[in-house]
Amino acid sequence: MAEDSGLRKKIEKHLLSIQKPSRYIGGEVGSVVKDKSRVDVRFAFCFPDTYDIGMSHLGMKILYSLTNERENYWCERCFAPGVDFEKIMRENDIPLYALESLDPIRDFDFIGFTMQYELSYTNVLNMLDLAGIPIFSRDRTEELTQIVVAGGPCVCNPEPLADFFDIFILGEGEEVNLELMDLYNEMKQQGAKRIDFLRRAAHIGGVYVPQFYHFSYKDDGTIESVSVSDGAPETVTKRIIKDFDSVYYPDNFVVPFTEIVHDRVSVEVLRGCIRGCRFCQAGFIYRPFREKEPDTICSETKALCENTGYDEVSLASLSTSDHSGIDPMLTKLLEYTEKERINLSLPSLRVDNFSESLLEKIKKVRKSGLTFAAEGGTQRLRDVINKNVTEEEIMNTCGIAFRGGYSSVKLYFMMGLPTETDEDIVGIAELAQRIIDLFYSIEDRPKGRGVQVSVSCATFVPKPFTPFQFEPQDTREMIEHKQKLLMDSVRTRKIKVSYHNPDVSLLEVVLAKGDRRLCRVVYAAWKRGCKFDSWDEHFRFDKWLEAFEECGVDPGFYAHRRFEYDEILPWDHLDYLVSKEFFIRENRTARQNKTTPNCRERCSGCGVNKRVGRDCF
Repeated sequence: MAEDSGLRKKIEKHLLSIQKPSRYIGGEVGSVVKDKSRVDVRFAFCFPDTYDIGMSHLGMKILYSLTNERENYWCERCFAPGVDFEKIMRENDIPLYALESLDPIRDFDFIGFTMQYELSYTNVLNMLDLAGIPIFSRDRTEELTQIVVAGGPCVCNPEPLADFFDIFILGEGEEVNLELMDLYNEMKQQGAKRIDFLRRAAHIGGVYVPQFYHFSYKDDGTIESVSVSDGAPETVTKRIIKDFDSVYYPDNFVVPFTEIVHDRVSVEVLRGCIRGCRFCQAGFIYRPFREKEPDTICSETKALCENTGYDEVSLASLSTSDHSGIDPMLTKLLEYTEKERINLSLPSLRVDNFSESLLEKIKKVRKSGLTFAAEGGTQRLRDVINKNVTEEEIMNTCGIAFRGGYSSVKLYFMMGLPTETDEDIVGIAELAQRIIDLFYSIEDRPKGRGVQVSVSCATFVPKPFTPFQFEPQDTREMIEHKQKLLMDSVRTRKIKVSYHNPDVSLLEVVLAKGDRRLCRVVYAAWKRGCKFDSWDEHFRFDKWLEAFEECGVDPGFYAHRRFEYDEILPWDHLDYLVSKEFFIRENRTARQNKTTPNCRERCSGCGVNKRVGRDCF
């Protein structure tokens, strides 16, 4: 208790000299505090970014509440400190700590990270260092403690982080997390060693223990083979929740003292996606498609709003309007939210199923402009990427919006897509201009307001477990040429264009498609001071280039080289249920400018339904 009190005083002493001190004090409404003497397993749930971003993450909220339902398990939260507070921590020997107890996370049984974005990798190393936990798994004690684990979308290719983690959890965590903690608790009682626990953990479905997998390489740098030791399985298959409608969902969230990025209740309405866009990793790694019943969604919304006091709800999914019961769901939700004066946010709307009836419901809850993902500037390119959206549907949707009182529309595009030409880039500007012209052709358009079309262009990043995983990324010079071409093609101030830094996109694809040789690059970059790489003000590409050079690793080998169909990919020993043969077939189909129907129209044979033992629909 004296040590706890001493650490608390150290923290409190400096709170008034840092930005947003409420990030670091805990004690929020809804946070869970337990009697340590009655807890068998402690889990530090770490988000490798600031409190403001991490507290918006739905997965943390679900797993935090689920773990804490068990009386003898305690899950606490931990976030990356801002630069100002990190400086104070290092100068005053304040170790990284959990918010509920203010205990150092080095004293916990599990230190778990959720990996949502590749550019957070250096933050993981920085947090381990702040905690006083050995950064490399090989340097940790033989005793059964400080098990460093990770889950989240980035662990579909965890190899660039393999040297730092004891365990990766593939897929959905609601069941496997507790199974892992149960095994740990059992073996801890027996006085087992770390290696004994890892050997048994490797046989839990969805658990990948990287130290049991060994890579050899060919002279050209590609992977020769992957061998397995200690009896671990040859392939690790992701975990899924089969009955999504009855899966655990919390009825309460921790309510921050300070404003966060998404300061509202989030209710998950479906998982997976029926669309099959060939660039979209989430659409494939979260298959099969599963949705909750409207009554379940409504009851969860009501419980969360009443328990947290929030007056805004967001329906979370990859494509909310693909819910088969979208109309009755919204009708039922609006009966409650309008009565209680709660704002309802509907992200992830599709152009091809947008209707006047849906707009009428949206108008009751959304006051800002509408956002749609067109992705490609021409129909040919939209067919290549399997967007399955026509220009007629885009124009029809914008027309519905304009007639419904909207005067601003935001369109998302990608730049550097496979087979893309200058004509496709010019097509982005031409499509935006046709939307402008459409606005002024509508007699009952909003009067007294000018139209605004915002065009946001992200640089295409080929990701694992997509049909485009084999594709190279455009070079910086190619992207800069296309960015200039787009800007030169825009003829009016009514079109606003924004685009991404190509250096950031290059690093993202290298870390997404890299192998285990990237571990030493990540470490070298962190040693040079890299952290918060996703923040413009902190991103130091020059330091990353120095790290690549020091380690003798060419980033172009991962970013600008086409991966062959018969090549062993860094993630081929991990199974996300969609077959590699399907990705190859879809890649070839893309090269023919052909589309594949969505899953509701026709099964495309991705393999998921056979693997889960049921039809997707």
